[in-house]
Amino acid sequence: MQKKITIAIDGYSSTGKSTVAKQLASHLNYIYVDTGAMYRAVTLYALNNNIISETVFDKEKLINELDNIE
Repeated sequence: MQKKITIAIDGYSSTGKSTVAKQLASHLNYIYVDTGAMYRAVTLYALNNNIISETVFDKEKLINELDNIE
């Protein structure tokens, strides 16, 4: 089995990072993961389930809920 590496692409918004990342992942037969979307989804879930607010962050509850986020 060939060892694969993790590639992270960082940069300013609207510079084509996602486009390049998707093309590179396809070319290398890697899985493309949009971590920005993943973080936004977790944040939205936490907001909608009263886990975070302007004054509250229940870290343990969020950790316990991670398996429920789709």
